[in-house]
Amino acid sequence: MSTVHTQDLGHAGTLGSKPGRMVVLGAGESGLGAARLAAKHGWNVLLSDAGTIDQQRAEYARQAGIEIEEGSHDMALARKPSLVVKSPGIPSDAPVVRGFGEAPVIGEIEFAARHSKARMLAITGSNGKTTTTSLAGHVLQRAGLDVFVGGNIGKSFAAQLCERDPAYAVLEVSSFQLDDTAAFKPSVSVLLNITEDHLDRYGHDIHRYAASKMRIARNQDASDHFIHSAEDPMTLEHLSEAPQAVRRLPFGWSKPTPNPDGSMPDGAWVEDGHMHIQFRQTPFSMSIYDLALQGKHNVNNAMAAAMAARVLDIRKDVIRDALMDFRALEHRLERVASVHGVRFVNDSKATNVNSVWYALESQEQPVVWIAGGVDKGNDYEALKPLVKQKVKAIICLGKDNRKLHQAFSACVDVMINTQRMDEAVRMAYHMADKEDVVLLSPACASFDLFRNYEDRGRQFKAAVKAL
Repeated sequence: MSTVHTQDLGHAGTLGSKPGRMVVLGAGESGLGAARLAAKHGWNVLLSDAGTIDQQRAEYARQAGIEIEEGSHDMALARKPSLVVKSPGIPSDAPVVRGFGEAPVIGEIEFAARHSKARMLAITGSNGKTTTTSLAGHVLQRAGLDVFVGGNIGKSFAAQLCERDPAYAVLEVSSFQLDDTAAFKPSVSVLLNITEDHLDRYGHDIHRYAASKMRIARNQDASDHFIHSAEDPMTLEHLSEAPQAVRRLPFGWSKPTPNPDGSMPDGAWVEDGHMHIQFRQTPFSMSIYDLALQGKHNVNNAMAAAMAARVLDIRKDVIRDALMDFRALEHRLERVASVHGVRFVNDSKATNVNSVWYALESQEQPVVWIAGGVDKGNDYEALKPLVKQKVKAIICLGKDNRKLHQAFSACVDVMINTQRMDEAVRMAYHMADKEDVVLLSPACASFDLFRNYEDRGRQFKAAVKAL
């Protein structure tokens, strides 16, 4: 598992009160945010990227008095920093990280949290974390609270703190970001699920990946709350890794056993078509058919978001209204258009097998499935029954589609290779009949043909509109 040097990293005041030399590795959203925040607090900062730094980002850095290195990490390694903040995309065992010896290495989320007084709600999971983060943020915003929503989505936490410190921070946190935490301690943590994802980063060992996810709760104590699935097998297997003192709030589709006095334990469940939230003996319920986001996975997301909102003392009527009027996210089962009766759905954010399973499971009409990209160690076995049942053709979109063919050639009659989005969309459209669904749900990362999953999704929507 990725490791972090945690020596000499006390509380927020320790880093903020003794600024010195800092190296920030990676000049993306999180790296630039961390560099700017560090400079604001008096650190002597070098922002180093092995690639080319975007001109606009470079200008932001220079305006903040930050030194820049691009094309290598040579200056960074020669700097002998007192602290290193690295991009989550750089593994902790990468040669450049090892080259800093005993210098403490942390991530942007860790550094930002130490400079904030915000009450933090942190959300992770293999699937659903972006939806749940956005949903929880929407509830808090509807309640009129001063809230920042970001982290692994949108603006980085550090970039936000360069402007102001909000009262509440709702943070999506990835396993890579959690690997780079030491003292990160959210008031409320949410672990939605743990399924196979990013296994290439974790030596193809799901237990190492699960241990990274469990880090979200590792510093919590009796004053904090840990919301987790009551039914996800891998979460339950690793639940003992969470501190015993933290207050646990499970959610799931089965009604829990009542307490000895007949009262219901704190948590969330589904019964008779209603979502039930129990917290401090104050019940709250609403029909799952009134939720803006439908599907079993979205009910789980709604239970987690509603449970977090109750912990934060949000009124029931505010929660109900927010869950009813929330708008679906871009690139997550986003309905794009209907062309001559063929529906096009953009699920570009589905970069793992479990996400695709949910996407296919939610479709009621025959599917032409656009899949492919950079495989992250996927095991496609769980998808085969759904593919046999629902998919009439697969359009492979990637530089190397061999693994998709090996997995699904016996499940469908037609598999077509493409390397451009416009070609994939045209092929899918010609394969589809009226009332069919063309579903972009790649199961893979996007970096072989696209800048990121957003770029992939937007190219899909542009190609659909060009039909």
